[in-house]
Amino acid sequence: MQKRTLGSGKLEVSAIGLGCMGLSYGYGPATDRKEAIALIRAAHQRGVTFFDTAEAYGPGLNEEVVGEALAPVRDQVVIATKFGFRNGVPADGLDSRPERIRLVVDESLKRLRTGRIDLLYQHRVDPNVPIEDVAGTVKDLIAAGKVAHFGLSEAGAQSIRRAHAVQPVTALQSEYSMWWREPEAEILPVLEELGIGFVPFAPLGKGFLTGKIDANTTFGDGDFRSTVPRFSPEALKANHVLVDLVGDLAKTKSVTPAQIALAWLLAQKPWITPIPGTTKLHRLEENIGGASVELTPDDLVRIEQVLASVKLQGDRYPASHQSFVNR
Repeated sequence: MQKRTLGSGKLEVSAIGLGCMGLSYGYGPATDRKEAIALIRAAHQRGVTFFDTAEAYGPGLNEEVVGEALAPVRDQVVIATKFGFRNGVPADGLDSRPERIRLVVDESLKRLRTGRIDLLYQHRVDPNVPIEDVAGTVKDLIAAGKVAHFGLSEAGAQSIRRAHAVQPVTALQSEYSMWWREPEAEILPVLEELGIGFVPFAPLGKGFLTGKIDANTTFGDGDFRSTVPRFSPEALKANHVLVDLVGDLAKTKSVTPAQIALAWLLAQKPWITPIPGTTKLHRLEENIGGASVELTPDDLVRIEQVLASVKLQGDRYPASHQSFVNR
């Protein structure tokens, strides 16, 4: 697989990474541990070198699985993890106090079976802790050799600038796809100016852009999409014109809608590396194939024209989560 470079820190990663969250969190019951480890190892065997996890995905369980899966190839991969929630539980609220960051890092290192974290993100900006204190703490952890690179997730432009002034930010992770383009307005220009890489999560619109979800789809117990306004039957029906666009273009190129969605992201900037997640081997292989899809300038113009004409409906988070983003 082709490689890309994140940030001025020049962190080299595969063009498409693997988001591991769904193996243990957010989409229902956790995947069987042996199956999850097999999937992660299969990703590496197929060229993926960038793996994303977090203390909060379990909590702790996801890091343990990722650590066990990648231990045999540790020096061949980049592992990203995150701190920022009290007790590692999002429902408990935010906690990015310096002492908490240091504790989380030590615990994450044990679960990941490693001596360093390649990329450490603040999972969400904590309004109760100055971002300069957060960046300074990570700077100390980098000096101590426990962390290699600093990242932010779902941070606003001013928080990015303030953090970057203390400790250079290698990457920002936020939601970005054909279905959610808000970062284009303010965030992407700031990242380009400062030399920061971008790691889009939910690059397939949490499954919507694959064409496998419609107004009749129901979500199982523990699947967070059941609480998301954008996944209400009314919103899914209204937004299906976007799925039709992706599907039509996929047919003309003899590829899948998921591969078109990933190729579109890769075509936006050379420093963007999406991290689609899956629990299935055939979907993993499909996603990896997105890195080989070439979109012509005419393809990109056609997509842009349709995207500009579509007024998408539904918020991407329930009201209780809106305060967690873009601080």
